Amino acid sequence: MAKNNIKSVWVCSNCGNDSSKWEGRCPACGEWNSMVEERISVKGKSSDKGRLLASRSTPQRVSDIQPLQEPRIAMPSQELNRVLGGGLVAGSLVLIGGEPGIGKSTLVLQNILSIRNRNILYVSGEESASQLKLRADRIGRQSDNCYIVCETSLEAIFDHIRSVDPKLVIVDSIQTVASDAIESSAGSVSQVRECAAQLLKYAKESGVPVLLIGHINKEGSIAGPKVLEHIVDAVLQFEGDRHYMYRILRSIKNRFGSTSELGIYEMCQRGLREVTNPSEMLLSQSEEELSGISIGVTLEGMRPFLIEAQALVSTAAYGTPQRSVTGFDSKRMNMLLAVLEKRVGFKLAQKDVFLNIAGGLKVNDPALDLAVICAILSSNVDMVVPRRTCMSGEIGLSGEIRPITRIEQRIMEAEKLGMDTILIPRNNLKGIDTSKLNINIVEVSKVEEAFRQLFA
Repeated sequence: MAKNNIKSVWVCSNCGNDSSKWEGRCPACGEWNSMVEERISVKGKSSDKGRLLASRSTPQRVSDIQPLQEPRIAMPSQELNRVLGGGLVAGSLVLIGGEPGIGKSTLVLQNILSIRNRNILYVSGEESASQLKLRADRIGRQSDNCYIVCETSLEAIFDHIRSVDPKLVIVDSIQTVASDAIESSAGSVSQVRECAAQLLKYAKESGVPVLLIGHINKEGSIAGPKVLEHIVDAVLQFEGDRHYMYRILRSIKNRFGSTSELGIYEMCQRGLREVTNPSEMLLSQSEEELSGISIGVTLEGMRPFLIEAQALVSTAAYGTPQRSVTGFDSKRMNMLLAVLEKRVGFKLAQKDVFLNIAGGLKVNDPALDLAVICAILSSNVDMVVPRRTCMSGEIGLSGEIRPITRIEQRIMEAEKLGMDTILIPRNNLKGIDTSKLNINIVEVSKVEEAFRQLFA
């Protein structure tokens, strides 16, 4: 390729904006030190522009457009179908991201190996075919219509697609794929953007859904330019602690469904197992009653479940008291401790406080506040919270218990799990019929009122 056909541009790794010179701050998104140099082919860019100008669509009135029911492909995993909004839409481009070793490839592989009625092409840019075969043997699934190819060239991948004619394509991962038209290494801003755009064009023109597996950076977001998340139709985040067995699949973006759904999996020796009733898995099965344990009703997306909050309060062994939190926001716990000290009168400033959300899950629902402070107080006074009692409520800075959303769903979940009593915020039941509920509902408005109900 002639030298004058190559030029250097500076591209923002955050938003994808390009500039002819380096700038300390991106003029488009304002991010500092995000401009990286990329070498691109001028000839390739002009030919792409010519193709785009050659194909023009006709403007239509909104009233003239006929709504179409998007055909969906039902995946073997019902939890995955739930997060996708009912299945994989034909011609869609879906991105699945997560930490290394969290189980992204296992989740995808065990699903596609269970599909029997369509050809599938699995493109691996990170693992060899023998490694994928070992994983398939470990999860105990085989398939005669799943083709595996180890390739990182985008042009070669399209050659394999034409020869196999698949009805589903998986690219693992998008950061390892590179196009010959871009003079930069795989994983760069230009390569990720160009490869994703070409795969999107293929998916829309052929109607074949494409699943992309992506890396995440140290901040926890999808690696590469932010434009990658704008290009794809759906972004799924697979998260969890690798030292625990539970994994959560969340939908960050979904053009064909809700982003409020989530799927829960358990990592086993033979792959990922769906958790259809997470409440039973997250609650302790021990019959022994211990202090420092309370049960909260939390909501993840549209899905309610019961979870244990475990706390330990002890006299500070050293001069500075410790505050250790697992699975809950540490700043929010410090706020709740300040409410207990200022509004309720419990002196915890010179005591160590340890808090753990059972199961290794990270919970951000403010309705878990009431369960957290009840667990802390239970450990502080060494009194047991009744085992068949659960609670749900947000704590304000003045010590009031504030109303929460979807209270009826939370109460029904507690009743289904055999709870006898549930503490909820006062005036949170307006317009809700509770006559058919076989659970004792106690309404409380202040933190001290909840304590009197539990420890009277």
